[in-house]
Amino acid sequence: MRKLVHGMNLTLDGYVAAPGDDLGWSEPSDELFQWWLDQERAIGLLLYGRKLWETMSSYWPTGDQQPDATPAEIEFARNWRDTPKVVFSSATVEVDWNTRLVTGDAVAEITRLKAGDGKPMRVGGATLAGAAVRAGPIDEYTIVTHPVLVGGTPFFAALDSWVNLNLVETRTFPGGVVLTRYETRR
Repeated sequence: MRKLVHGMNLTLDGYVAAPGDDLGWSEPSDELFQWWLDQERAIGLLLYGRKLWETMSSYWPTGDQQPDATPAEIEFARNWRDTPKVVFSSATVEVDWNTRLVTGDAVAEITRLKAGDGKPMRVGGATLAGAAVRAGPIDEYTIVTHPVLVGGTPFFAALDSWVNLNLVETRTFPGGVVLTRYETRR
């Protein structure tokens, strides 16, 4: 069975995007960006909701070709293109770069993918991840909290029941950014 990880940058008040889907507050330090790259290298399948797909696919396919790209950004772009991806959307979206579109039941497909063998999967996007959190297949939460209050799109959707967690790791990055990693207690 594959491990399913849900992890994103979020604000101290618990949001993944400010109003208007503004992500300007989430610019990582070089150290944090390298940490995210190391995490992504371990992922075998990326699961995206439509909005996160549109954000990622608008930059990373050519991120390594930008004149000011750092070595870590070059590697991230290459890793992003090479990693298989599944986009979940009921709207018509164009996918490319090692990606397939699923328009049906997201939780059923995530559960099917999780039951297979392979490297861990990461689910991202507030709506998609919220459905996975409510359904229960998340094994690990990686929360990178930035010291800013913005309101907007919440990281956690309303839950039907408690999810008990065990703290696995904490780490502080420049600028007061704090990583916390939890495993689901089953």
